[in-house]
Amino acid sequence: MRGIADKVVLITGAGHGIGAATARRFLEEGAQVIAADLDGDAVDALSDSVPAGQCLPCALDCTDADALQAMVERAMAQFGRIDILFNNVGQSARERGGPFHLSEEATWRFVLEVSLMSAMRTARLVVPQMRERGAGRVINMSSDAALVGDAGLVDYASAKMGVIGFTRSLARELAPHGITVNAVAPGAIRTRAHDKLTPEVLKKIREMTPAGYIAEPEDVAGAVAFLASDDARYITGQTLPIDGGRWMV
Repeated sequence: MRGIADKVVLITGAGHGIGAATARRFLEEGAQVIAADLDGDAVDALSDSVPAGQCLPCALDCTDADALQAMVERAMAQFGRIDILFNNVGQSARERGGPFHLSEEATWRFVLEVSLMSAMRTARLVVPQMRERGAGRVINMSSDAALVGDAGLVDYASAKMGVIGFTRSLARELAPHGITVNAVAPGAIRTRAHDKLTPEVLKKIREMTPAGYIAEPEDVAGAVAFLASDDARYITGQTLPIDGGRWMV
């Protein structure tokens, strides 16, 4: 990808799944990566796999505003700038999910915190230095659940649709400053969450996907790398579904 080598990339939720695959992709492209995740061992392993200084592992809870600020300050002290932000961290209610009329507000608040508020907080910390330099890329993690409106995922779909609104408004604000803001909306991607699904559920997911299969985290990583590259310099405010055709714009 053009324009990624030597860039400084911050990725939240970089320890596993899509976040880890994207971190590896940027590292392979020659970027320097700040890898943030609750699982410190996972980001340490990511850092150990590349030359010293190319990856800064940061173990933190991305819903903790003070921890986010400390991470950004540490990254700025080491690298001097952040060129690309991938707000990847997010989570559905998982085992606490179910029909809306049986759901609890505490669960909604958790899902909104980790899937929407963390992205807004991190962007608020990173965007000012991008504006000063007149350049930058922000990519936010949404989901095709927001587009389709999956039953049993009301809180998650609400949070991820919020990410889309956030992406559009921020893109309009930052376009005059040379910064693009886009979102990706994955569908069925093979991550640790899929390990807990039954064969029957996985079969149903494949049947609902026109492409007929469940994608790999690397399929999303490639799209994120494109949106972060110079090849996507004229794309902003968009949400790219990566779901095998389940939602067609």
